[in-house]
Amino acid sequence: MNTKSKKSLQRLKPNYKKDLQDDLRRDKEYAAAYLSAALKDSMEAFLVALRDVAEANQGVGEIAERAGVNRENLYRMLSQTGNPRLDSLLPVLRALDFSLVVESNEGTSSRR
Repeated sequence: MNTKSKKSLQRLKPNYKKDLQDDLRRDKEYAAAYLSAALKDSMEAFLVALRDVAEANQGVGEIAERAGVNRENLYRMLSQTGNPRLDSLLPVLRALDFSLVVESNEGTSSRR
């Protein structure tokens, strides 16, 4: 396959990351559902999803500034191995115009 054919094929292939970021930037409800689904999966998935949402919006640096946290620490916190404290996570959520909600799991899982 020549270079011209490869470039044409690349333009036709969907760009998952770009499409995801466009959706996260345009649709706040979609972003909230994305974060909620990731949180139900695992804490690691939630942190990566939160980073996706931050990158899609003003960028991690701007979100760090608005949240009052160090940019490098925010990158570390939002990695798969991140382990943020709640008092670090809440300002980031607020900077993205989200809040944390607690709801009952009663009736959705078996009791111990």
